[in-house]
Amino acid sequence: MPDTLTVPGQELYEKLSSFDRPPLDVSARRAALQRFFALRSGRERPGRFWRIDFETIAPPAGAIDLGGARLRVDNAGDGVLVCDLPTAAKEYPELFARAFGTTGIPNTKFGALSAAFAGLGAFIYLRADRAYDEPIVIHCDAAGAAIFPWNVVLAERGASATIIERITGESDAFVCGAAEVVTEENAGVTYAVLQNAAPGARILTSRAARPGRDATVSWAAAELGGGLAAGDLSVEFDHPGARADVTGIFFPRSSQHVDVVSTVEHRAGGATSETLVKSAASGRGQARFLGNIRIAPHAQGSDARLRDDALLLSTTAHVDSVPALEIGANDVKAYHGATVGAIDAEQIFYMESRGIEPYAAERMIALGFFEPAVERFPTARLRDEIRAALAEKLS
Repeated sequence: MPDTLTVPGQELYEKLSSFDRPPLDVSARRAALQRFFALRSGRERPGRFWRIDFETIAPPAGAIDLGGARLRVDNAGDGVLVCDLPTAAKEYPELFARAFGTTGIPNTKFGALSAAFAGLGAFIYLRADRAYDEPIVIHCDAAGAAIFPWNVVLAERGASATIIERITGESDAFVCGAAEVVTEENAGVTYAVLQNAAPGARILTSRAARPGRDATVSWAAAELGGGLAAGDLSVEFDHPGARADVTGIFFPRSSQHVDVVSTVEHRAGGATSETLVKSAASGRGQARFLGNIRIAPHAQGSDARLRDDALLLSTTAHVDSVPALEIGANDVKAYHGATVGAIDAEQIFYMESRGIEPYAAERMIALGFFEPAVERFPTARLRDEIRAALAEKLS
């Protein structure tokens, strides 16, 4: 253990010393925790107005719950293998090794922290050429503890399924979680998240996908709860013909802070990606979206699009939008666009002229603003829940 660690760092190492269970042994966990302290978050403060310093965030050691009793999986149909991470590592080591830790998540600051305490989480194995009609639902409740859920999805050739993750927690909860989706050729996986923790909770998540040849992966995340919500959504294309859709919704209000980063790495040609992010902020809500598209020199024929729109509903709210393209190939289609603004006064006037009160008009316009992103989430029930949560934020 480095001698320069602060007292919180020493407490985390001491907590880790008794946590010797799959999927990682103590030495691998200590190495992951060391990476957490050594790495930068990549979320530097853009100015003095920014309230959150991600470099100082760490879980309270006394609140860490290693029991793993607050996660359950529903609707796993016939042919789906679902188990917890320790069971997957012990009983299905070859399958588990094909997915767990194979993305870039363990090499990021908060991904390394998730790896250090990984144990809570679900391993979902989708057998070849099977279509699973009912969505598989993962419920994760942090209550008031610090937890580190890590969910892993491995889809064989031609398999298709929808996974919905629900994250809740009380005001003093700390969640540092991860999700990995790895597919073989022609598979299709939709992974949607509704995070609706109580105000004051801190939710840090890293999610990454590696689709196979001609496979499809869809990420859709609604970060609507917590006092701090920071999420990474990434896709790594290593095979041609694959497609990825990335959708993000967030709405900080009061003093809530949301920080979302999407990254699509086109490392193989002939792959297609489309990213759509819709956000709003009210009160003293603060948010930032960083949208990265990277196309390698040999990834000819890539098609990448990114659209980010932010709506400011008060003069004290703040949203930063930073789309970025890095293009190394010359035979590609690549597009990005971003807007940040308030509701058009002419729209309000038009609706008022038809007898709609100004508050109701603003509410209708704001809800309509989110609809193109809401429609990309799976199942009518989940879409209705997201609409209801957005409406509550506008109340």
